[in-house]
Amino acid sequence: MLNDAGVKAEFYNCVDEDGKVALITKLDPKPIHQSYPNRMHGGVIGAILDESIGRTIQIEHEVWGVTIDLSVKYRKPVPLDTVLYVESRITEIANRYFCGVGTMFYMQDGARVVCATGEAKYFNRTYDQVFTTQKLTPENWFIVKDKEDNNGEFHL
Repeated sequence: MLNDAGVKAEFYNCVDEDGKVALITKLDPKPIHQSYPNRMHGGVIGAILDESIGRTIQIEHEVWGVTIDLSVKYRKPVPLDTVLYVESRITEIANRYFCGVGTMFYMQDGARVVCATGEAKYFNRTYDQVFTTQKLTPENWFIVKDKEDNNGEFHL
């Protein structure tokens, strides 16, 4: 949130129609994230998917992830002039790692338009293993809860 070039993403707990836990990332891209005219840079897309998938584990577990592997599939150009979302969920949790998937999309005429998908694997770390010098504060790392929902869940 304090990075001037950051995407200023908001993160929400989500429960899908099957009752499965996910994370919804919401962001409003800026010109600084552009590659071709009015298109988000592929590296920024990958970074957003990585960040979103990696944070999803924290909804139910006190685990931090260090990315081991990230695979991104680019399906459509990602426009800069619309609100973007990433829905991510954890697919596997093991003793030393966890895996997850994410889908980047925007809404058009009430339907999702999928722009990119990602799969990632993370090495499990504790808070102290990740943050050796700078400690987190609510201003620089947090999951935003939907203030209109008593359960803190976001629904699309």
